[in-house]
Amino acid sequence: MRGIKAIIFDWDGTLADSANLGLLAFQNAFAEMGVAFPRDLYEAHYSPNWYSIYEAMSLPRDKWGIADQLWLKHYGEQTAPLLNGAAETVLTLKRKGYRLGVVSSGSESRVRRELDLSRLAEAFAALICNEHIVNKKPHPEGLELALRRLNSKPDESVYVGDAAEDVQMGKRARVLTVGVRSNYPSSARLLSSNPDLYLESLNALVNYF
Repeated sequence: MRGIKAIIFDWDGTLADSANLGLLAFQNAFAEMGVAFPRDLYEAHYSPNWYSIYEAMSLPRDKWGIADQLWLKHYGEQTAPLLNGAAETVLTLKRKGYRLGVVSSGSESRVRRELDLSRLAEAFAALICNEHIVNKKPHPEGLELALRRLNSKPDESVYVGDAAEDVQMGKRARVLTVGVRSNYPSSARLLSSNPDLYLESLNALVNYF
């Protein structure tokens, strides 16, 4: 881990305990549209690129925008807290001198709201969200943008996430990848993506950096 200067995190499932809230928002959004929402399909196809879920559910493409708005409406009725130990882990890394960032598939308004309500409101020098990119994970666009904002080279950087798409994005951006187990269905596929480091808990990150 020598030479690492920047550590960049995924948000949902990695720092924010949002798995149950996200599922409930999907269920409510599909119910409002009058569309079935089979739980087994959700768990099999969940991805940070949530359009994979829409495709698996055979949701017509002209309803994707409506589904997005309904999801935000229903999710916005609650706010996800940080996972246990997440704040302490991030703040410890900041005290050690690492430059920190977040690259999330979530909307900036929602992620920023959750950040502002947490102890990490001032922790990150870069926040890249869905609105800032064209290509979704595992495309490296968001991570490459974060590297530029942090003025960090790939071989000086780490990306920490809980989904296979996070690891794939990190590999495409040529950074060190850390996979962390979470409550999201996609976490079951995490090890198959061969992260450089796998952790059962985010709290263990400070043992390596």
